[in-house]
Amino acid sequence: MASESVTVEVEGRQLVLTNLSKVLYPQTGFTKAEVIDYYTRIAPVLLPHLQGRPLTVKRYPNGVEASFFYEKNAPRNTPDWVPTVRLEVPGSTMDRTSIDYLLVTELATLVWLANQAALELHVPQWRVDCADTPLPDNPPPVVDQIVFDLDPGPPASIVECAEVALLLRDDLLAQGLDPVVKTSGSKGIQVTAAVQVEHPQQTSVFAKSLATQFAESHPKQVVSVMAKNLRHGKVFIDWSQNNTAKTTVAPYSLRAKEVPSVSTPLRWEELSEPQKLRFDAGAVLTRVERFGDLFAGALLRPAPQLPSAGLV
Repeated sequence: MASESVTVEVEGRQLVLTNLSKVLYPQTGFTKAEVIDYYTRIAPVLLPHLQGRPLTVKRYPNGVEASFFYEKNAPRNTPDWVPTVRLEVPGSTMDRTSIDYLLVTELATLVWLANQAALELHVPQWRVDCADTPLPDNPPPVVDQIVFDLDPGPPASIVECAEVALLLRDDLLAQGLDPVVKTSGSKGIQVTAAVQVEHPQQTSVFAKSLATQFAESHPKQVVSVMAKNLRHGKVFIDWSQNNTAKTTVAPYSLRAKEVPSVSTPLRWEELSEPQKLRFDAGAVLTRVERFGDLFAGALLRPAPQLPSAGLV
């Protein structure tokens, strides 16, 4: 049987969408058409968080219960109107010297990615300056965010992550930052703040120092090292996500779980009922209609200066 296809126009771009009835989330029957619909409707709040950030995607061509692959390099079928940026990748496991990363600047790119079954969107805590077109190779990273990825070690859960997130918030506020919070869409919580830095490594140094301090002051709740044998019943504060080579799931991105869960921005007061902090695509669309972009603080301009030394 020939695969179904339909030609659509998205803000002046023509796209051919295929296999729209294909089920990508078997346990809920969520189809590719519904994935495209979600990303189309969430685009007004999602696109600002992707702007200028080299994109890594996780693609699930046969659904979330089948094999997947990460894709950093722009595929051969990338439309010529999708901007890319070439960055060096020293130490690549695929023997590359550079990667042509996609940049998502418009709705049509988001729809095209959804049609490729790119369910998960991952971005770094830095962006490139998109003033020049085409972009020069290896533009310097503009680090503008710091993130603390809270990952529970069983039997700890999102409940314990919420407790640590609130403690982190108090500390970051005391240091002049204005953090926002979201679920990972999986089992953890991520705390992010917009920052200005003097050098790209400053966020990693600061985050590691703060995570270490928390592990020392809350030894029964927190661990700051990745070793799994030390994480039983504790929350791992993953500060390494601030390394310029690392990425974190974007706010409003779908996750490849049993249901079409979403990395969901939260109001801080919602952390008082952490058992309720699991949202699917439909719920997130409803939340955005009600609350707007709860993660807008991550894009604050001008952002507060990140302290370069010393912790409160």
